[in-house]
Amino acid sequence: MRTYRTARTVRPSRLLVAAGAALAALSLTACGDGTGMKDEGAAHSSVSVSENSRRTDAGRGTDTGTGGNQTSPNGQTGAETSAAGGQQGGGAGQGKGTVGQASKKGGGSLSGANRVTCNGANTAVTMKPVARPVNHMLITVKNTGTKVCDLFYYPTVRFDEVQWAPRVMEESQPQAVVTLAPGESGYAGVLLSAADGSGENGTTAKKATIGFQGSKPGSNGGAVASPSLPAKGVYYDSTLAVTYWRSTIDEALSY
Repeated sequence: MRTYRTARTVRPSRLLVAAGAALAALSLTACGDGTGMKDEGAAHSSVSVSENSRRTDAGRGTDTGTGGNQTSPNGQTGAETSAAGGQQGGGAGQGKGTVGQASKKGGGSLSGANRVTCNGANTAVTMKPVARPVNHMLITVKNTGTKVCDLFYYPTVRFDEVQWAPRVMEESQPQAVVTLAPGESGYAGVLLSAADGSGENGTTAKKATIGFQGSKPGSNGGAVASPSLPAKGVYYDSTLAVTYWRSTIDEALSY
């Protein structure tokens, strides 16, 4: 006996197949639009791009900003380079500071509190004849004190009890005051008489007195000195003259 399927029996099966195909199509469509797995992957990609963008911006900020963490050619970051530069700058400042303090110490020895006028109390004075030039003597003043002293202008030379002062050789005036550190010496030359005998009122002195001037011309510079003279005395006449204080013997005897 044959069994025949009716249209009603076949139709439900076809309907089920069609429904299954529709569901499969919907599933594929869901995977292909912006709401499925591919959307999730796109979201991850967006986050990565955002992070990369922030890194790039941060890098640009370093390059164009103050150089905070930029790596220099020597491998140091900007912060390390700045710190190293600051240390080097500090060292240079200390070097300069050291130099400045040394200058200050040097200047201190020449300051008012440590600077006095040279005179008979803080110097050793000698007065001796010289072979050349003829009829000349050399006055030597050595600073025996502990402070720097100044030799102002020229010495005031007196022989015996004579009150008149010898002529001053103005052409011997130096450009600056002669200053003596402890142990240093200054000099002045004395012309005793004319080499051609043209001088007048010649006489022989047995005693000499050397006076010192202060910072103002003609002022009293303090204690006088009385250097010893040769036993036979010193002959001088009306041409007696004296130079300004000079820093070398050659300068003092060149007039």
